[in-house]
Parts: sequence; C-alpha cells; structure tokens
Amino acid sequence: MAKGYWIANNIVHDAVTYDTYKAANAPVFAKWGARFIVRGGQQRAVEGDPFPRTVVIEFDSYADAIACYDSPEYQAAKALRDPVSEGRVVIVEGYDG
Repeated sequence: MAKGYWIANNIVHDAVTYDTYKAANAPVFAKWGARFIVRGGQQRAVEGDPFPRTVVIEFDSYADAIACYDSPEYQAAKALRDPVSEGRVVIVEGYDG
C-alpha cells in the first residue's frame, strides 16, 4: 500500500500563535502515526516562487493522510493556524512502484 503525504508551504505571520497550533496538532499527528520528513529548514527555490516554510508529513497510507486532515481534532488545530498564516496544503499518494 502506498503511503500518503501532506506537502505544505506556509508563510507564518505570528510565530507565537503558530507554536500554539503546533502544540495542538501534535496529539492529532500521533494518533494518525504521522512522521515529519521535512519541517521548515533551509530551502532553495529552483523553479517558481515558494513560501518560506515547507513541511512534508508522511502517513502509512493516503487514506490515513486524508482522514487525519478531515478529522475534527485536526480541524480544531487548523483553526488556530488560519488567522496567523497563509498556506497551501496538498495531500498526495506516494509512489509504490
């Protein structure tokens, strides 16, 4: 079964409140077995205009990645993030070749 991934690009306008979001999403990600592959860090844009923060989160399956995002617990955490950041999130199925 192919894994699932969240790929997120963010601009954070209030780091203190964003840290509250990160604390709130930690138990949700633990529940769904999420693993951070990329969490911020140095990046170099080679094509296009990225946001300054990139995050990649791995899940055991695409279905788990979708279910985590759609869960009421994650949506409550997301409500903390929305007013203090701009972002793009794509949920993708990994290649299982």
